[in-house]
Amino acid sequence: MKLTTLVFVLASISCHAQNTLSLNAGENSPKATLSEITWMEGHWKGEAFGGITEEIWSPPLGGSMMFSFKLVVDGAVNFYELGHIRELDGTLVFELKHFGGDLKGWEEREEVQRFKLIKVVGNRLYFEGFTFEKVTADEINIYARIHQNGTEEEVVFNYKKQ
Repeated sequence: MKLTTLVFVLASISCHAQNTLSLNAGENSPKATLSEITWMEGHWKGEAFGGITEEIWSPPLGGSMMFSFKLVVDGAVNFYELGHIRELDGTLVFELKHFGGDLKGWEEREEVQRFKLIKVVGNRLYFEGFTFEKVTADEINIYARIHQNGTEEEVVFNYKKQ
């Protein structure tokens, strides 16, 4: 009985935390266009990392949807992200760069964080380490796999449309 309960608890935890995925070696991204994620367009606000988070997504133009992210903690900008989801080779790719509150880049000049599309299922787009989920027309979740100090954690950003 104890073993059955333990297996059930571990399976429940594993299923609950599996909002982010990774591509298997040699696996290619599926065909997709920006029409799959136009619902991200808009001004979104939420709370995470002890502060207020804000994302602004542009409508598709030139084969991409551009975004800006800002984290404000105790009334000061902690960091920014700038990036886009773009159409590339018949699929989508999510790319970004990080900047401190002083706009000094975290990545090297030519370095871009790139996340390949894994799959599109209903109201979710799965990229490597990120999942975009439409909850309603006015609410979204972005699940992110965060690597920090040798550990990995899945964080959910819940946003409401402004």
